Amino acid sequence: MQSDLLPTPFLQPANPKFEFIDLFAGVGGFRMALQNLDGRCVFTSEWNQHAKETYFQNYGEYPEGDITLDETKAKIPEQFDILCGGFPCQAFSIAGNQKGFNETRGTLFFDIVDIAKKHQPRVIFLENVKNLVSHDKGNTFEVIKNTLKELGYAVYFQVLNSMIHANVPQNRERIFIVAFHETLVPNHANFQFPEAIPLTKTIHDFLETEKVDQKYYYKQDHMYYPILSESMTSRDTLYQWRRVYVRENKSNVCPTLTANMGAGGHNVPLLIDNNGIRKLTPKECFAFQGYPVNQMIFPEKMSNSALYMQAGNSVTMPLIQRIGEQILKVINS
Repeated sequence: MQSDLLPTPFLQPANPKFEFIDLFAGVGGFRMALQNLDGRCVFTSEWNQHAKETYFQNYGEYPEGDITLDETKAKIPEQFDILCGGFPCQAFSIAGNQKGFNETRGTLFFDIVDIAKKHQPRVIFLENVKNLVSHDKGNTFEVIKNTLKELGYAVYFQVLNSMIHANVPQNRERIFIVAFHETLVPNHANFQFPEAIPLTKTIHDFLETEKVDQKYYYKQDHMYYPILSESMTSRDTLYQWRRVYVRENKSNVCPTLTANMGAGGHNVPLLIDNNGIRKLTPKECFAFQGYPVNQMIFPEKMSNSALYMQAGNSVTMPLIQRIGEQILKVINS
């Protein structure tokens, strides 16, 4: 559903060079990256109501809902070039020996497969946690690869880190899967994931320069304040409270942002500034995912816990864009 009434910061390209769909869209990290590469989003799905609202504020469209429903799938256009998704990973039941299409039923990956089987996009572009590779002694990932191969796709995958491959100072390792339709993209073997690039940005490029709201600061009478003040000595890195101790990030980058930051603000990285010890703000968490936060719109009445969760659930946008560039090199050559 699209609105022409609200000014939105991230518009579709006037002359798109390819079309894609955005599944499990969150706040639109895939969409922003591929729009930056002149892609046009022709369908979006996301079930979380708060994420849908943030998405709407920034793109002028409400994502469709539950992608497991046939009526939602029916709204997908017949043709598009790239299927994108940072899909949730539930455990697969590995029952038989085939380890293919039938064994993905009951998982959200099956819905991706279902859509790919019907629409035959040229590329499937997926993101997940690094542990997907080792889950169930590697069986789960074998199911995913074999299922895509059954559909006629050549599968490429690699674990990439935002601080190594995107010049974003967050220690975030994720697996990326890029699958090319072997018939429609015969030169798929030319594909290469982006190479490592120097990390030239520091945490100070992503932190607020002015004093943030007082609610983010720890008061001196807080039960953890003594150990925090004793342990947090450097202003050039971020810290994490780990139940009974403080962990310093020795790489001087942001530790991995997680979805459970939204649970009452726990697990939000900490820092020390001129005004004391505080948590990262939600806006800073989005910045550490590579979003242009000064252009983004954050819903005014949305809770911080919802925004923290959205940031932690998101992809690192510039890394998606770098992989997208490599995909386009192949399908445009």
